[in-house]
Amino acid sequence: MVRLITHNILACHAKGCTSNNFPLQFQDVSIELREAEFNADFLRGFLPRLEWPALVGAARQLGDTSLPEEQPEMIDDEFLQKLHHVLLEIHVEEGAMVCPNCKHVYPISNGIPNMLLAEHEIG
Repeated sequence: MVRLITHNILACHAKGCTSNNFPLQFQDVSIELREAEFNADFLRGFLPRLEWPALVGAARQLGDTSLPEEQPEMIDDEFLQKLHHVLLEIHVEEGAMVCPNCKHVYPISNGIPNMLLAEHEIG
């Protein structure tokens, strides 16, 4: 499933594409919202691993503006609920992710991203 918790670690790995290859940009997507069990401890533990600007940008591409530009210093329950929704409840079902550098397109079908490369694209 393409959720923003996964998207936040995906970078383009096409041959020769080694800079400006993260984050992948969403294109022509359809999303579905699915409830997920809230776990504040998991979110607090995961927060330091996130690339915050990439997460906020991806959420905005998908129409969610609930997260602040800057990661807040004060982590309260309201913030954790918003983070939970963005990371775990927004599912990209169809569309594509596009590398901002080489423009390689990674299609998403039935919620599954195709990150495979053709033989000539492998570096």
